[in-house]
Amino acid sequence: MPKPTTASVSDTPLIVLAGSTGALGLLIAYHLRRRGATVRALVRPQSSTGAEAESLRLQGAEVLAVDYESVDDLTQACQGASCVVSALNGLRDIIVDTQRRLLEAAVAAGVPRFIPSDFSADFTRLPEGSNRNFDLRREFQRHLDKAPIQATSVLNGMFTDLLTGQAPLIQPGIGRVLYWGDADQPLDFTTMVNTADFTAAAALDATTPRYLHVAGQVASIRELAGAATAATGRRFGLLRVGSLGLLSTLIKVTKTLVPAPNEAFPPWQGMQYLHNMLSGQAKLPEPLDNARYPDISWTPVEDVLAKRQ
Repeated sequence: MPKPTTASVSDTPLIVLAGSTGALGLLIAYHLRRRGATVRALVRPQSSTGAEAESLRLQGAEVLAVDYESVDDLTQACQGASCVVSALNGLRDIIVDTQRRLLEAAVAAGVPRFIPSDFSADFTRLPEGSNRNFDLRREFQRHLDKAPIQATSVLNGMFTDLLTGQAPLIQPGIGRVLYWGDADQPLDFTTMVNTADFTAAAALDATTPRYLHVAGQVASIRELAGAATAATGRRFGLLRVGSLGLLSTLIKVTKTLVPAPNEAFPPWQGMQYLHNMLSGQAKLPEPLDNARYPDISWTPVEDVLAKRQ
């Protein structure tokens, strides 16, 4: 691995960013640079010549190819950093195993702070087994909380962006918002851009607590219908598919018919996420930390839906 550039005492804070070529990672890198940080973006060797790596370079980030299987390689990459931010995404081999090596490297390099790749609803409040991907984050959390490093998790609910595609709640074809359970259950939504900007600010803030909770908007299913109506000029109604118990049964059936154990986001995984939110179990606690960095303007659901018209 090429040696990372050594930062001098007069340099701006150095943030090491793992998972930098993913959608969220690229946004975090952008906002770190916008806030004046020096960014060392870790990439796999095969990704070092790709379009995402070139985008990082154009933003002014130092792109460093690393062997994520090597703690020594990662330790060298973490030298001089004030914080390591992980935007890695995947299954156990990434969320638990790779992040553990990255954590071990950060500790060995003397990095004072670590932000794991959580970026989700409040998985700390959920029972084991209710969400496969959240279980993995909770497993890594147990390792992180034992490590001699200051950790901060950013929890942001669901990415609002998913409402325009991957999360099948808003159905423009029939003018309805689908749901299970209670149409008035509060739900947390935050755009990827807002999440990235808040994470960048947190990475540069040495006083962050263990958890930070943010939501661009807290809205119920009923309020989503109102937002869709306002964004499109077309009336959206509600369609209750059934109870949360029915959704649990559908999850089990889907997981049996389409297990896809090696996919990070098979259909049943998204259904688990919806159940966690619609049940209220993964609701972010109040008060939220939105005001911690006053320069961030939070994007409401209506604006996201309007941009996709």
